[in-house]
Amino acid sequence: MIKAILLCMTCFASREVMAYQATGHASWYGPGFEGRKTASGERFSRHAFTAAHKSLPLHSYVRVTNLANNESVVVKINDRGPLSRRRVIDLSQAAARAIGIHGVGKVEITALD
Repeated sequence: MIKAILLCMTCFASREVMAYQATGHASWYGPGFEGRKTASGERFSRHAFTAAHKSLPLHSYVRVTNLANNESVVVKINDRGPLSRRRVIDLSQAAARAIGIHGVGKVEITALD
């Protein structure tokens, strides 16, 4: 019985992540955090395609689309943040540059399975 409940809870959590979509502002972080441990335990690299999100599961993947130019990138969530309430995600420097964000930009985030 307990195994069935845990399995059901796992399925529900996976569906919740797969259905996640949000629109808001993104920024980037880079040189000042290079080499520091992220919430996932990995070392931060501004050259990797990673991001910080407040609630999505660590090691999950999301597509981030810059709404100004429709460019998108897939990033791995490996850290917690952003600290600002005005932003929904912080991208690594490489990910932000790949979609044309050089400061703060409006983005759409879609979780991938």
